[in-house]
Amino acid sequence: MSEISKCEYRAVIKFLTLQKQSANNIYERRPMTNVYGDSAPSYATVTRWVAEFKRGRTSLEDDRRAGRPVEATTDDCCHAVEMLVMRDRRLKVLQIAREVGISYGSVLNILHDQGLSKVCARWVPRLLTPVQKSFRVETCSELLAIHSANSDNVLSRIVTGDEKWIHHWDPDTKQESMQRKHANSPPPRKFHTQPSAGKVMATIFLDCKGVLLVDYLPHMTTMTRSYYGERVNY
Repeated sequence: MSEISKCEYRAVIKFLTLQKQSANNIYERRPMTNVYGDSAPSYATVTRWVAEFKRGRTSLEDDRRAGRPVEATTDDCCHAVEMLVMRDRRLKVLQIAREVGISYGSVLNILHDQGLSKVCARWVPRLLTPVQKSFRVETCSELLAIHSANSDNVLSRIVTGDEKWIHHWDPDTKQESMQRKHANSPPPRKFHTQPSAGKVMATIFLDCKGVLLVDYLPHMTTMTRSYYGERVNY
């Protein structure tokens, strides 16, 4: 039934109600059935509107309904979901649904439409500063110069090392560190070296043949050049 016909028959009901007609008399009037046919209001509808007009109602329009619109994936909802994800990329779908006030399925649809997929963090050894990168380039250049001057057994004369934090507890797994991102966004990175309580520094010295020494840095000791020299000489 169109909105126009609804307002029309409500106007008729209002007019007859003001003439002191009962709901039963209004419903049984033949002109309403002849004019509106199958669109004529039911007896329950006539009774309801008669009661409304007797209480002083003047409007013929439907009351505005409270609550969110039927379509949950509105621009406002999409924006709210995206803002929540940008604020905390580890939020679960159920948490987002509760925050925004929409269904679980609607959140999944918005995330899919926005291109927000959930991926694991990519492990990288460490985040180097420009100074550290420059130092590594200089070191590699020196090694190439040594090799050019005397290439005999050059690899056997090189001792190198690396450090690794050994935690007293396991850090987040890749599954636990998954975050949502846009399709065109770079994947998140997770660094092996993270400040935390309960860990010890292990230093591994090796040459071209394999591991030479594994040393554990004592507590409150700083890793210095002399420390390296002592361990290598050892």
